[in-house]
Amino acid sequence: MSTLSGERSNESIKEAQQVLSISIVTYAADLHLLQKTIKSLSRAVKYAKRQGLLDHAVLVLVDNGPGGGLDVFLRGGLHRIWPYSLKSVRPFKNVGFGVGHNMALKEIASSSTDYHLILNPDVIMEESALSNALLYMTKHPETGCLTPYASWPDGSRQYLCKGYPSIFTLFLRGFAPKPFAAPFARRLADYELRGVTEQSDIDTIKIASGCFMLCRRRALDEIGGFSNRFFLYFEDFDLSLRLSRNWRIAYVPSVRIIHFGGRSSLKGLRSIVMFVRSAATFFNMHGWRWF
Repeated sequence: MSTLSGERSNESIKEAQQVLSISIVTYAADLHLLQKTIKSLSRAVKYAKRQGLLDHAVLVLVDNGPGGGLDVFLRGGLHRIWPYSLKSVRPFKNVGFGVGHNMALKEIASSSTDYHLILNPDVIMEESALSNALLYMTKHPETGCLTPYASWPDGSRQYLCKGYPSIFTLFLRGFAPKPFAAPFARRLADYELRGVTEQSDIDTIKIASGCFMLCRRRALDEIGGFSNRFFLYFEDFDLSLRLSRNWRIAYVPSVRIIHFGGRSSLKGLRSIVMFVRSAATFFNMHGWRWF
């Protein structure tokens, strides 16, 4: 586990105390993995409170899924692993990823929160992740969103930051056979900002993954959260680009997570159709790039 670096006076620590809200949107979630996610979140909040960087946290769980699996989870002793404020939202139907997070923001609209963490139910964060993130955001008021260093469960690197996509690049990443994509390895590496997003802080990111986005609440409110034009896929791309018009998006490698997510764009015809539709919506909004 990494540790929070730097020494600060008691006065500066006191001034940095702030309120964090977190939203997690689920759909037929793996409850065992979700429990691990919330446990790691709870440890990170506790650590940040000990460092004087956080005063209070509130978690909003949005259940988009069928059945009552999350209800059982909520009644099954969640308070033992999450001793802070907790709210739950159950939409009348599956409203999608972005709209689900917007519903969470609406649920806490009257709360005075300084930061909001958009978090996937399959992310495990290091104990110091929130502390390092909050410390960076406190020192850089021009930053509206922060994205972390991510690994796959096997320890290999996962690249969350992206350049502006083209149709051809998306085809190579999501659908092309490996032998066909192999000659374009450099193009794909450049798209994922490999070699750029390594061990140094960078505040010129344009597109960040929605699996972990620590946002300044004011920045989110200014742009109205996620666009309701997306059901699934590309809503984080759109959010990033709208945020980056007036705020900086920073990659901070001292903020470390493990993300269990997969290449969901390849899972069945329905997912592929949704991916293509969302891609068309994104390019219609932000400009087409074919190659």
